[in-house]
Amino acid sequence: MGVQRRRTHNQHHHSNHNRIQKLLKWIIPVISSVSAVVLLFLLLLSASSVPDDSNHNHHQRLLHQQLHRQFINTTATATSLNNNVMEEIISNVFRVPEGGGSSSHDLWGSKSAKFYYGCSNASDKFTKAEVNTQPNRYLMIATSGGLNQQRTGITDAVVAARILNATLVVPKLDQKSFWKDSSNFTEIFDVEWFIRSLSKDVKIIKQVPKKGGKVMTPYTMRVPRKCTVKCYLSRVLPVLLKKHVVQLTKFDYRLANKLDTDLQKLRCRVNYHALKFTDPIREMGKTLVRRMKERSRHFIALHLRFEPDMLAFSGCYYGGGDKERADLGAIRKRWKTLHISNPDKERRHGKCPLTPEEVGLMLRALGFGSDVHIYVASGEVYGGDATLGPLKALFPNYHSKETLASSEELSPFSSFSSRMAAVDFIVCDESDVFVTNNNGNMARILAGRRRYSGHKPTIRPNAKKHSSLFPDRESMTWEAFASKVRLNQKGFMGEPKEVKAGRGEFHENPSTCICEDSEAKERAKSGHSGLTKVGKGSNVGKDIVEPSDDLVSDDEPEWPDMDYGEKLSMPEGKELNVDYNLFFKPEDQPEFEEILSD
Repeated sequence: MGVQRRRTHNQHHHSNHNRIQKLLKWIIPVISSVSAVVLLFLLLLSASSVPDDSNHNHHQRLLHQQLHRQFINTTATATSLNNNVMEEIISNVFRVPEGGGSSSHDLWGSKSAKFYYGCSNASDKFTKAEVNTQPNRYLMIATSGGLNQQRTGITDAVVAARILNATLVVPKLDQKSFWKDSSNFTEIFDVEWFIRSLSKDVKIIKQVPKKGGKVMTPYTMRVPRKCTVKCYLSRVLPVLLKKHVVQLTKFDYRLANKLDTDLQKLRCRVNYHALKFTDPIREMGKTLVRRMKERSRHFIALHLRFEPDMLAFSGCYYGGGDKERADLGAIRKRWKTLHISNPDKERRHGKCPLTPEEVGLMLRALGFGSDVHIYVASGEVYGGDATLGPLKALFPNYHSKETLASSEELSPFSSFSSRMAAVDFIVCDESDVFVTNNNGNMARILAGRRRYSGHKPTIRPNAKKHSSLFPDRESMTWEAFASKVRLNQKGFMGEPKEVKAGRGEFHENPSTCICEDSEAKERAKSGHSGLTKVGKGSNVGKDIVEPSDDLVSDDEPEWPDMDYGEKLSMPEGKELNVDYNLFFKPEDQPEFEEILSD
């Protein structure tokens, strides 16, 4: 695929060269014609001015010499004009600047972000867990997917237990997936902190208690996706009252996006405070952040999704020729519901993740220079080094956990995809600017977390508007291209209020948990300094109001739902092949709705 991409890149340059040649073929005859007309005019002039005397031959020789000199001068002028035209045309060819970035605006922060802060404290009417929890009600949760998909399930499990007035058993992590990560909850998250920090909200225990000397057997069931409060009370509560222990399976996105304020704030307390990685993971993440900071004052973290499965689900074409069509087509055939026949339409609708090169061009167009240090978190990139080559050329200071840490340092994590993802999560969260080429689970959760933590810059490509810009970039100057990128990215940079309150997944846009310090904003407008932190119970902070329509992004694409590095859940021992779906039992077949985001 890398060879094909280079071939495509060369084709763009050949296209420019052909355009130049065609223009010159038009210009040169015009210049030649002008020269011929001038020469003919001089000949006619000479014929009418030759003197009629004995010195005719002498005068003719002098006149021919004069005409020759004038013709040489005319030809030289035409050649000079030709060279100037060539230089002008070449200067208009798409060429990425070699130098640093823009200083016209702050690339590493937002002036308005200081007026917003995370606010997830419970209201006075939110009763304590000891009052709310009813006896003999135990809720168990079996999560699904990779680390970040499971994180959403854990967060929603706490809220579900609160809705049911039940005791929550520490959730079980998905250990049966294709990548065979055997990590349990306590090996990824600090379980003691999790239980203690939520003790006022929900009672949480590590194991189901015994009854009559035997462990109580749970009743297993599944709730619909986006199950509302009413749904839980009508479907799960009656079973819980009868069976006393209920386990909800494949628990990902099984809770409604919109809930009342206190339940939404509980979601935030779980996601942004209670879910803390274990000490070894946090130490490894902090080590990588420190090593990035030692290399540069600021750095970008890029969450790059360009794995074969991801590309197959996108339904897009990336210029890899017959090999790409065969590779990705084989993956698509494993799901009968994946019938992609119009890649161009998918791209126009913004459903194609940017290639590594396109991400690099976007960042350079936004003003980040080639001297910027970039940390890349990714799984297996389709095309390998050939695909990553253009990105590395645009940003030579290219890093990953494998380049920053030794294999010995990474050995406790390298055999566990979720632990490796957790390390990347920390570096991305601590980066000065976070960039993604997709809108999968990790990208959405980090976008929400960074909004909650002070709106740290988070760049999401406007893939819909970029869909026509990137293929046509060779037909314009760099300045024109960069201007259009900046215009397209307005509203996709992680600024406050750029996403309408309540729009999108709550984990990505936790608007209920973001408050505005209106008094500080007014003081800033009037020129006064001294921002104050608004404490609990203050009436200065208020929930974000809905922004005006011109600040609302309506180009939000839907993306495949897998985390980076994730593969699809498949029964053990099965190979990835075209006829694989023949071996699935109905209950084992992955649900297509769970693969694609809502």
